[in-house]
Amino acid sequence: MRALVYRGPASLSGCPEAVASVLASSGFDVRYVGPDEVLALTEEVLAGATVYAQPGGGTLRQGWRRMKRHRRAVRGFVAGGGHYLGFCLGAYLAGATPGFGLLPGDTDQALDTEDDTVIEVDWGGTRRAVFAQDPAALEVDDRASVLARYRDGQVAAAVAPYGAGRVGVVGPHPEATADWFTGAGLTAAPDARDLARDLVARTVS
Repeated sequence: MRALVYRGPASLSGCPEAVASVLASSGFDVRYVGPDEVLALTEEVLAGATVYAQPGGGTLRQGWRRMKRHRRAVRGFVAGGGHYLGFCLGAYLAGATPGFGLLPGDTDQALDTEDDTVIEVDWGGTRRAVFAQDPAALEVDDRASVLARYRDGQVAAAVAPYGAGRVGVVGPHPEATADWFTGAGLTAAPDARDLARDLVARTVS
């Protein structure tokens, strides 16, 4: 199975690589796509993949300016039976205002701060600490399966159908490695990459 991970101006250094590592550990043959990669993000390239992953990046406004030209290709890929994975900015971009319009609903900010921080989520009934930077809250209806919630009850991770495909998104960064925490001056939380792999498995299953 092939997974494509976006790497380019709508992502930040380290984000695509962390997502690629999770996908590789989940058994995928991972390739990067983007304007400076060997593979471009096109309908033809997407057609050969099982998964397209949109990693974290900057702000939604900046990210959408870079990604809106790919809206038709991404929507067509998922509608035709492909799988979309969105982490942080990738979750925002799965929404509608603006975004790819893949979710049965939209997204909003989960926190009032954009600073790097550690937050708790309830993932399948277990409290887990995860890295976050301006995480998305998922405003989805009952067509979505909720995987995790923030402490205030907002949805932090979900999987939903789109056409013949599926969309899996998470607001914070369960894919984060220990250096993300130390680089932000935070005490490293226990490894949460098993949650990222759970999101992958539930999206592709």
